Amino acid sequence: MTLPFSQFPGALKADIRFVLTDIDDTLTNNGRLPAVIFTAMERLKKAGKRIVPITGRPAGWCDHIARMWPIDGLVGENGAFYFSYDGSRKKMLRRYWKSEKDRKNDRKKLDKIKREILKIVPGCAVASDQAYREADLAIDYCEDVPPLSMKETEKIVKCFVESGARAKISSIHVNGWFGDYDKLSMTRLLFEEVFNEPLESVKHQVIFTGDSPNDAPMFGYFPNSVGVANVIHFKGKMPHEPAWVTVKEGGFGFAEMVETLLSHPPSRVV
Repeated sequence: MTLPFSQFPGALKADIRFVLTDIDDTLTNNGRLPAVIFTAMERLKKAGKRIVPITGRPAGWCDHIARMWPIDGLVGENGAFYFSYDGSRKKMLRRYWKSEKDRKNDRKKLDKIKREILKIVPGCAVASDQAYREADLAIDYCEDVPPLSMKETEKIVKCFVESGARAKISSIHVNGWFGDYDKLSMTRLLFEEVFNEPLESVKHQVIFTGDSPNDAPMFGYFPNSVGVANVIHFKGKMPHEPAWVTVKEGGFGFAEMVETLLSHPPSRVV
């Protein structure tokens, strides 16, 4: 059962060391990052929390985010890689699930699937950020095109799956790729290789925030998973739903989560 995050137990707040979060429609509202997001992330950093976005967005964007945001690393393209920028050494660590050669071979197969999808599902389009992707194919069903029905969106998924690819529906795209990975599997690698922490050992010290079906593996794995309010649009359409939910949507919901997490119960008067 999903509960209001305002009821998150005070006894658990001090245990949280890591804040993982989706980006689109979890940190954004109507495609934009509200100013409260950076304030919230800076408050988390000041409180000693490590921040890791977990996103379906492309490698080109992720390079920028890793350098420019107050974060400790991020997972991109639904688990195809993680990036972590060491500002003191001015060095970017890039870790991919598959080799460059394998990614190039996958691209040829994805280009074939792309042509099939565009033929079968009128109204969809190749995502505007596709040029900056290294491992997957993103098909836009409502970001820069008029929204398609869920029935049409599921046709896109079917095209990927019937071609042997994996596919996930985000709040804006259907992402498809070849490879036995997802957001959760690459998050495990990041924790082991960057934080030197086995994810299984610290998962109770993690909050993950998301909003859509491609976040379901994370919702299912982390006991302290949080959905921003707009996750309700996918109720009943995910194998795992978040344990907690915010009142507000998108980035304002994330900021609400941070406010609650960092708040302290009033002192008892003796």
